[in-house]
Amino acid sequence: MILNKMIPSKPINKPSNPNFSSGPCAKRPGWNLKALSDSNIGRSHRSSECKNKINDIIIKSKEILNLPDSYLLGIMPASDTGALESALWSLLGKRNVDILAWENFGQDWVKDVVDQLKINNVNTHLAKYGDISNLNSVNFDNDVIFTWNGTTSGVCVPNAEWIPNNRQGLTICDATSAIFAMEMDFNKLDVITWSWQKVLGGEAAHGMLALSPRAVSRLEEYSPKWPIPKIFRLTNDKKLIKGIFEGSTINTPSMLCVEDALDTLNWVKSIGGNAELIKRSKNNLHIVTEWVNKSNWIEFLNQDKNTRSSTSITLRIKDEWFNNFNENEQRNKIKDMLKILQNEKVAFDINGYNKAPPSLRLWGGATIENENMKLLLPWLDWSYNKIKNNV
Repeated sequence: MILNKMIPSKPINKPSNPNFSSGPCAKRPGWNLKALSDSNIGRSHRSSECKNKINDIIIKSKEILNLPDSYLLGIMPASDTGALESALWSLLGKRNVDILAWENFGQDWVKDVVDQLKINNVNTHLAKYGDISNLNSVNFDNDVIFTWNGTTSGVCVPNAEWIPNNRQGLTICDATSAIFAMEMDFNKLDVITWSWQKVLGGEAAHGMLALSPRAVSRLEEYSPKWPIPKIFRLTNDKKLIKGIFEGSTINTPSMLCVEDALDTLNWVKSIGGNAELIKRSKNNLHIVTEWVNKSNWIEFLNQDKNTRSSTSITLRIKDEWFNNFNENEQRNKIKDMLKILQNEKVAFDINGYNKAPPSLRLWGGATIENENMKLLLPWLDWSYNKIKNNV
């Protein structure tokens, strides 16, 4: 039965790049394999040429982000996960812990702290998908762990004003879907981790770890009671392994990925730096917001615009027809919709996270051109109405 005779006509124009995945994310505009032609493949990462390129990523990242001069920055194995795990295993245990989680990855860090490291005194501040933890209830006499942007929920902290300057504990921030896209007060953060594969659109498996002087002091003054695997080890006999922060990585990096990261950082500098990345991401959220405000079938999973992510833009279907189905049926309807978009080569990989409520998730980082975001939205209207009307 036809439910709605006013089916939008099929759009004509398509995004020039259909990659709207939230990780790994779209490459920078204009990217092609020639960008990797100068990579030092087949060379030792310990050679001076390779080490200089690895260290160049550190130097350019600090410069673009305007990280404080006193902060150290290093490249870690295993993406953002490896960088964050290294911080947790190396720094925790001296103080009690407050940990915030409002989506899947934040909940993973809760499991690490409670079940793996078995920290005795832990305050967990949990919130459901679409909401955020109570930031005013955090005890900063403790070490505090949080994600700046909840990639699987589309919810981010509004700013760093809730973090005091005179805190006693360390603030450990998983910033992987926020950094290079959101304004961040790094002086409020003692540990900052991210990966190349998010806002920069880089390749997987490499993470970044920034440490404040307070975090470095903790590393050199305190040793956890548990053994630390080599892949996470930042000190040797309580002395910082400085080479990690000068281009001597813990394990072997891919020089192809290194070349790709350098290419993207050079692109960032060429378009105006970090401010331009933030502007592009904000524009993508603004484009989606205008569309949502006019829609009769979709809304943001996060109802609070002050904590709404501009990168992992997460949407749920509010239409009564759709919500008459059970959750499993809803997920199947969304899969049908996304199959249409994939067959049209309009949008790939925009299903919501599998542990989140049934949803769509559009990446809005700076490698997504604003015009492509505009071109995508009519296709969402069209494909949804096709499944709704079974045509």
